[in-house]
Amino acid sequence: MIDIVAIKARFETLAPYLDERARRLLAATEARAAGRGGVAAVSAATGVARSTIGRGLAELRAADSRLERRVRRPGGGRRPKTETEPGLLAALEELAQSATRGDPEAALLWVSRSQRHLAGALAERGFTASQKLVGRLLRKLGFSLQANRKTLEGASHPDRDAQFEHINQKIKQFQAAGQPAISVDTKKKELVGDFKNGGRELRPKGDPQAVRVHDFKIPELGKVAPYGVYDITDNSGWVNVGIDHDTAAFAVESIRRWWNALGKDRYPGATSLLITADCGGSNGARVRLWKRELQTFAKEAGLAITVSHHPPGTSKWNRIEHRLFAFITQNWRGKPLVSHEVIVQLIGATTTANGLDVQCCLDENHYPKAIKISDAEMNVINIDRDQFHGEWNYTISPTPAVTDNAKARSAADDR
Repeated sequence: MIDIVAIKARFETLAPYLDERARRLLAATEARAAGRGGVAAVSAATGVARSTIGRGLAELRAADSRLERRVRRPGGGRRPKTETEPGLLAALEELAQSATRGDPEAALLWVSRSQRHLAGALAERGFTASQKLVGRLLRKLGFSLQANRKTLEGASHPDRDAQFEHINQKIKQFQAAGQPAISVDTKKKELVGDFKNGGRELRPKGDPQAVRVHDFKIPELGKVAPYGVYDITDNSGWVNVGIDHDTAAFAVESIRRWWNALGKDRYPGATSLLITADCGGSNGARVRLWKRELQTFAKEAGLAITVSHHPPGTSKWNRIEHRLFAFITQNWRGKPLVSHEVIVQLIGATTTANGLDVQCCLDENHYPKAIKISDAEMNVINIDRDQFHGEWNYTISPTPAVTDNAKARSAADDR
């Protein structure tokens, strides 16, 4: 006699943990074990249709049943939306590509092409598609979330590559002669205070660092301008953290501090110094104050200072960007820059597996803006411009130039 109660109890115990195919096979197993009349008894005990139990028995008898992983029979289940609503996929592709084509009449040209907006636009066209379905269809069409990528450089100078080669040759010449070669630039200005800093750091779960909602400058703390000096040969960095304006005087003072603290001991027999810098900013090729301050520093240090500027629009190729500044940004990611001391310590603690060593100091001097350099002051600068792009490549000697007026006075004194 078939024990329908026992079959029902076993089925109700296991059924919640089984998928559709496994429940069908369980019912078929019970029916086969019950013998004659088992299909009808199991159907009455479990509520599974007799035809379904029959399919289960057929699967158990099949030689390859254990290799078949299909849950439902072929063709079973709900029809895809792309079949029940013809044109859905084509409409979604048109909406997703509208902004890419630049069609001014496109519905989603001026809004973000999020799944929510796309689902809404499809609804306006008479289609019913959830956000999740839109996401699946977009992946099927070959779309994915992507950020902007900086690859378009715009117009470039025809001698850009030649200038890069010129800079590389200069660096090799100075290194071969045992003379210092540095790369300089100002890092992005940073707000001082408990402001959000990009990136993440390890903290107890559920206890993120609390920071300000708005990035409004705190007057008593202000901003800092880290000016970096990267020693190309020694793979070491020096950062002068300024609290005032980023001027040419501040830039040269940063180089002066590096030389006095590290450079002159590292290169005791140096007679010249190579500086590679951007073409703009406080150390720009057209900044008069930059050249005057370099003349003063050259006289103080007794160095012939050779400067090679990167061509316009190529600041990302400056060595200091990817050999020093990038690692400083990584080291302080996720950490609010709450004070000058914290900034100096975070920069000074920056290291790499390749042996990068960084030292940092705080510069509390004031550097006024809009200092005008007269033609007479420029004439005193002893600058020797290279034949190849003298506006980018020049050498400032330690001794100031002798002007025509000075020559005339000297001749008069001799008489």
